[in-house]
Amino acid sequence: MIANTFLQDIDEVFDLYKMASDFKKTVSGIQWPEFDRNMIETEITENRHWKIITDEQIACVWSITFDDLPVWGTQNTDPAIYIHRIATNPNFRGQKFVEQIVEWAKQFAKENNKLYVRMDTTAGNQRLTDYYVKCGFSYLGEKKIGDADGLPAHYHQATMGLFQLEV
Repeated sequence: MIANTFLQDIDEVFDLYKMASDFKKTVSGIQWPEFDRNMIETEITENRHWKIITDEQIACVWSITFDDLPVWGTQNTDPAIYIHRIATNPNFRGQKFVEQIVEWAKQFAKENNKLYVRMDTTAGNQRLTDYYVKCGFSYLGEKKIGDADGLPAHYHQATMGLFQLEV
């Protein structure tokens, strides 16, 4: 079941981010920074933070935004939703949550008059790039990010792979 994340879920969300970051480091050598709690609380209160519930547990979380200027530049004016920070509980890996999120995102985008679903990830993880393409995204290439004011630390001076799905 897909539902909005609640403020009372926030400790579990941060646990998932930590587990996902540790896993990301073993796979790609890159890990997420510790995210700002206020940023996550804002996403939750604005109903932009989501979860998949499986067996009465939070199995996966992600957030969305309707604006991502530092990453997408002039394309930011396109009507799109942007998916960020997909994190899966290791006990639930392999259940194709990204595919579920993609189906949900396509419907959510249509309901909100958006033409695209977009994502980015740190460049260099070919396995993840291939998986996102398998899930229906087009790989648009890499973009070097400069000083990404307002974005989490892992964007600063990073090279990101950009993905887009037409709704």
